[in-house]
Amino acid sequence: MDAIDVKLLELLQHNAEMTIQQLSAEVHLSTTPCWKRIKQLKNLGYISKTVSLVDRKKIGLNVTTMVFVTLNTHDQEKIRIFDETIRQIPEVVECYRMSGEIDYLLKVIVSDIESYDSFYKRLIDKVQFAKVTSHFAIEEIKHTTEIPLGLIE
Repeated sequence: MDAIDVKLLELLQHNAEMTIQQLSAEVHLSTTPCWKRIKQLKNLGYISKTVSLVDRKKIGLNVTTMVFVTLNTHDQEKIRIFDETIRQIPEVVECYRMSGEIDYLLKVIVSDIESYDSFYKRLIDKVQFAKVTSHFAIEEIKHTTEIPLGLIE
């Protein structure tokens, strides 16, 4: 990957609707080589998919919650059940297995506190926990889907 590829990735993750002509002008290539580079970036997996980002507040999903989960046991079957359960719950938009005192960090988006309570009850109905702690976001300071490509050496 060279500087042109990095620039293309930066441009596309900022605005995937840019035309090939706009992209070509930005990276100083003609359209065919630019298109080939983008196709290669997709084929090599640098671009995993192209999506549209929905404004969650415009559709009434006003509450973001960070949920810290500690399982009561760590056997492979319990971990598998937890993973499968989380993948099936649409309110969970991100889930990370963690090191340290907590086992998982979930980012949950819902419309209101009552909806969160409903999510929580469905979750604890399927999985046994040692501890679940929820933290409700008061203000969103930064939210981006852009990977910091300037960090590539």
